[in-house]
Amino acid sequence: MEFNYRIRKGTIDDADVLAEIEAICFPAAEAASKEALAFRLHTFPECFFVAEADGHCIGFINGCATNERVIADEMYEKAECHIPYGAYQSIFGLDTLPEYRCHGVAAALMNRLIDDARAKGRKGLILTCKDHLIPYYSKFGYQHMGVSRSVHGGAVWNDMILEF
Repeated sequence: MEFNYRIRKGTIDDADVLAEIEAICFPAAEAASKEALAFRLHTFPECFFVAEADGHCIGFINGCATNERVIADEMYEKAECHIPYGAYQSIFGLDTLPEYRCHGVAAALMNRLIDDARAKGRKGLILTCKDHLIPYYSKFGYQHMGVSRSVHGGAVWNDMILEF
């Protein structure tokens, strides 16, 4: 399958479709709701990028800015955890619809957020991931920091950091 896509800033109008994508990409206990995604789009739209093909959203990446070096569970829900000029860009989710996977969409979204964090003078990016994704994020330069204290969705997560 060959297709063209572009990456753009997310908007509040994307909340419905992004919630549908999130529900496809994550188990129900881990997926952000439409309300949570709308809240994030309202609170930190500058940290939200969407991949779009033929006018349809096919993936997205998002997370708040923080001065913390690891993601804490309360960051997913509390607006005050977003620090616009924070030292680190967090990543709450990197979602790509299954039919668009293995075509570089997720990597393009990640690279866009990395470039954006650099341009804003951040020290780096942080994320949590499951064991099987450690090698994927390592390709971008992320370092594994060990098992996370996060219990988001009842899963076991690993803390990862990319420092500039």
